[in-house]
Amino acid sequence: MILVRLLLFLGLAVILIAFAAFLITKDRRYLRFIAQTLIYAGVFFIGVMLFYVFERLILLA
Repeated sequence: MILVRLLLFLGLAVILIAFAAFLITKDRRYLRFIAQTLIYAGVFFIGVMLFYVFERLILLA
């Protein structure tokens, strides 16, 4: 679980740095990078939650 928290913290740090870079440069590619980061983080989160659900189902059986 600590690994998930570490990846969440790193993902938020990347998003904040990219947003700060967007505010400084006004380059829209940073916004696309933020969107891609959010998509990949969402896919990762769904994968972890599915793994958690399957783990709980296996333990109940």
